[in-house]
Amino acid sequence: MSKTRARTPRTPSVNHDAKDPIYLSEFRTAMLARGLSVHTRNAYIQDLRLCMNTSTKPLTTWGQDDVINCLHIAQAQGKNPRTIARLLASLRQFFLWQIGNDARKDNPCEDIKNPKVAKPLPKTLSEDAVTRLLDAPDGSLLGIRDKAMFELMYACGLRVSELVNLSFEQVNMNAGWLQITGKGNKTRLIPMGEYAKDALERYLSLRHQLLAGKSDCQAVFLTEQGGYMTRHNFWHMIKKYALLADIAIDISPHTLRHAFATHLVNHGADLRSVQLLLGHSDLSTTQIYTHVATARLQALHSEHHPRGWSSLSTESF
Repeated sequence: MSKTRARTPRTPSVNHDAKDPIYLSEFRTAMLARGLSVHTRNAYIQDLRLCMNTSTKPLTTWGQDDVINCLHIAQAQGKNPRTIARLLASLRQFFLWQIGNDARKDNPCEDIKNPKVAKPLPKTLSEDAVTRLLDAPDGSLLGIRDKAMFELMYACGLRVSELVNLSFEQVNMNAGWLQITGKGNKTRLIPMGEYAKDALERYLSLRHQLLAGKSDCQAVFLTEQGGYMTRHNFWHMIKKYALLADIAIDISPHTLRHAFATHLVNHGADLRSVQLLLGHSDLSTTQIYTHVATARLQALHSEHHPRGWSSLSTESF
């Protein structure tokens, strides 16, 4: 009777390079001991290799001037601020590891500030595109459900988790309000508006058909099997309807929340009110929508004014 030989577990590949100095291999091993993923470890090593190419000195002997020189070279090579910030973060981790091993006492990155990385403006939709998306679902039971979800998300600026987990106790149909508990366990009241209220009422009148004899789920919005909706369900749903609505940009479930805020600001809503409706704890988070509105105004001016800007920048205002 032949014995089955036990299989030796495979360890993930980590892209070792024979040219790496010993201290880089030791740093990689330390990152493995910390439980960092292969992807993260490889990213650290790749960044450190780029840094090492900017100097003839061993990385272990670098001072602040060497770090600054490395970042200046990366900038001169056309590296974007996000890449430069990542190089600096990798260097910080390397020198912290050295300090932890009593190989040095100072971190030459300590007083160096990260380059300013501009936050990309959130993707949003024009009011016409939103209308096409909201009108895309058909008159079937699932189409009625989907339209109610879209209308509610756009009218109330809900996060996708708040939408799919919406329960009946959060809905006041008589008053036309939702009571939403969002991040930080903060509760906010949001008016639904006429269109969302009508779409929700129509769906609720048919919702029992999705249960089909199953025990009632407490969530307002149900799957075709009568269970809880998920973020994944909604992601597929909005992608499908975006195609039907001939929306060219790649949108996500969060896009309708961005559209809600952007369109409020475009129509003159003050930021503090938008902040309360979105459930942002900090007004600075909401201020991104003023930049979105500014970009939209610039685009309109460029497109329709005979002497509009040919090259636009939101930082020019």
